[in-house]
Amino acid sequence: MMSRQSSHDGYDSYQASRPTFYIGQHDSSRTDALTDSQYSHILDYGFSFGTAPITNSHFHERVVALQKSYLDDVAARDLTPAERANPSLPGPTIPTLSDEDTSLFPGPHITSIVAYSSPWIDLYSADPLVANLSRQVLNLEVAYASFCGVRSVIVPGPRADAGEKGVAQYGRAIDEALRVAGRTIIVVHLPMYREPGLEEKGDTLSGPGVYPTATSTAVAGEEIDIYSAWDTWHTVRSMCKYDPRLFVAVRIPKRLPETELQTRWFAEPLHYLTFDASIFQQNRAGFPSLSKNHQLLINKYMRLKNAPWALLSDVGPDAAELASVTGFQLPSSPTATSGNNFPSLAEAHSSSSGANKRSRPTTNPYYSYLKYLEREQEPYSTTETSTLASFQDWLQSPLQPLADNLESATYEVFEGDPVKYDQYEKAIAAAMADWKRLYRPSSAIPRPGAAAVPAGTPTIPELVVTVAGAGRGPLVTRVIRASKATGVPIQLWALEKNQNAYVYLCRMNKQVWGNKVHLIKTDMREWAGPVAEGHEETNTITKVDILVTELLGSFGDNELSPECIDGIQRHIARPHGISIPQSYTAHLSPISYPKVYAELSGRAPSDENAFETPWVVHLFAIDLVSQKVPGHPRFQQAWEFVHPVRLPFVEDWTAKHGLKKVQTGGGGAMTLATGLNEHNVRHCHLKFVCRPRGVIHGLAGYFESVLYQPAPTANGSAPEPIEISTRPDQIDRKSKDMISWFPIFFPIKKPLYLPPDSEIEVSMWRQTDDSKVWYEWLVEVFVWAGPNSRVKVAASELHSSRDVACLM
Repeated sequence: MMSRQSSHDGYDSYQASRPTFYIGQHDSSRTDALTDSQYSHILDYGFSFGTAPITNSHFHERVVALQKSYLDDVAARDLTPAERANPSLPGPTIPTLSDEDTSLFPGPHITSIVAYSSPWIDLYSADPLVANLSRQVLNLEVAYASFCGVRSVIVPGPRADAGEKGVAQYGRAIDEALRVAGRTIIVVHLPMYREPGLEEKGDTLSGPGVYPTATSTAVAGEEIDIYSAWDTWHTVRSMCKYDPRLFVAVRIPKRLPETELQTRWFAEPLHYLTFDASIFQQNRAGFPSLSKNHQLLINKYMRLKNAPWALLSDVGPDAAELASVTGFQLPSSPTATSGNNFPSLAEAHSSSSGANKRSRPTTNPYYSYLKYLEREQEPYSTTETSTLASFQDWLQSPLQPLADNLESATYEVFEGDPVKYDQYEKAIAAAMADWKRLYRPSSAIPRPGAAAVPAGTPTIPELVVTVAGAGRGPLVTRVIRASKATGVPIQLWALEKNQNAYVYLCRMNKQVWGNKVHLIKTDMREWAGPVAEGHEETNTITKVDILVTELLGSFGDNELSPECIDGIQRHIARPHGISIPQSYTAHLSPISYPKVYAELSGRAPSDENAFETPWVVHLFAIDLVSQKVPGHPRFQQAWEFVHPVRLPFVEDWTAKHGLKKVQTGGGGAMTLATGLNEHNVRHCHLKFVCRPRGVIHGLAGYFESVLYQPAPTANGSAPEPIEISTRPDQIDRKSKDMISWFPIFFPIKKPLYLPPDSEIEVSMWRQTDDSKVWYEWLVEVFVWAGPNSRVKVAASELHSSRDVACLM
């Protein structure tokens, strides 16, 4: 029988394998902060936190009275129309808060309380008086909440989106509030789209009937612009310069919008998902539930590293129940009750007796349902381990494997991906099997004194295999396994320039590989070639039948795989020699990435290359802004590299000058280099189509590689190539659960806004000057102004990573 402790551990382990829901309680009609006893009562239901209004109805009445008295005073004065319109006419100033204006005070629960700004203010208003009073209220409230120790303040968003002036006015007020409360998180509360019924309840200082209600919208039959609320949010956060303390809370509608809008919000800095009681439906047992589409949305959003918290609105406990809560409350000051911070025995007994008379709250059905959804989530997959989740949307500088020597821990991370090495082993084994089946010639030279094989006798060729860039040897192990599986004997060389990794390889050769591997400490580009076994005294150089490398980067070629293979492929036997990989392609897609753009904006003042660096990132909170349309897929190939490739110019130059480093400058190449690496220069121009409006923060880069294409079978059919891919639409088919490479991100300094039905054109160059390789990229946005006329509406500057180039 399982002990209680082990059972508890088992539950924790079960829960740790799924995202955790943090669920809060909000009452839109609440006008006073909860007492400590009332807050404890909410926690007894299971809620993790609750909201509290910053000011109360007394303050509301005081502001309304000030507004009315000011208008009455202006009306009573004998002012001409010009005097009334004078912008220098002094307006009312709201006096500072008093203890009668609020019931929110510092206390034991203050850090877990979410403050809620007054929903009756109207920062969006076209009336200057209302907008000014609303701005003053907001500043007073966030300043006081910050003083109390509240960590985050929710500010109701505008109740309309159509007026650019109003949205800009609202955004400027939020920007000011961020400065007023310099340590507090500001959360703008907006609907996912303007579905009737999602707006704040009650009138604002602007008065009744100013903004459309659920009823008026339905009666008028107006078409809803589902992107207008997101547009408002984008304007606000852009005005606030993507401030890292600015977040958004999204009200989930009863009818979910199209997937593109759901993904758009997924990419934003979500803090809360708000669920009103009205969006739930009753199941057969009469309990609240959500549609299957809602469940899928919640499960997707909760996969974020910083998952949003759920906020249940107007689902209870109601005000009457909370008003009935009694019991001992911790004194707010040392002078309260018994004169110290602790209750007397009599007070504690009285409190305990009162609490015993009050029954423990029953389970809230809405809360219980969300906890049920928490338990029903799919467990974390192989690619969602806690380690990998910690890398979500985290910027990493690309590796410089030629310029730097990697540490053992870095190699260990690479080796932790079995999928990549399984695919490599399949490719190596297939290549060996083809060689054996087709009786291709071998580069192995018979050893002196070896018995001659009679003519016509079938033999299994002994292949010369080289692993270039062996690291700590995972590919060496896979080559040996493939040799045993296929029955093809091999002579194996392993090259590694990292002298520290070379020590590790020596240890592996003695303890694991039985000293059967020829280890060479060298840059692969400077290797003279394999010395035939048995011919060491004469230093007889032979060729390589199968060359195996794992030099691919996040964009395929960004860690200089083409340049490295160029330097060693002269040793590949012709015409049958094989390079694994045989080819690789780079792919691009424009994305919206506000979270990482905000981080780069914060780095830019101290890092002038922040927006010129192609960053390696585990892309997660992104929105792929383009759509798949005929001729213009969402992911498009930029360029390709194929190996081996005969390079007569390079080979002739090497034969003439030897293996010394190429000198740059003075050549006829585009970058004034000698031009020896010009064949690895690439350029692409791609066109993407974006149907809804949106914003671009940069380009996502992926790669695909054909490791080996098996030879046709005896009946002439062509087997499937053995591939690896990081493209989101192909990885499950070609290399499911592969985690060795995160994508690459090419940022742009200024986000580009996309009107509806835009065309995005991307130009990218891979450049070299024979000593380093870098990328340059440009993004342009066009819209059609007529059947035969396009207009450019936005363009980035030409970005270049030359100052952070990959060194050869």
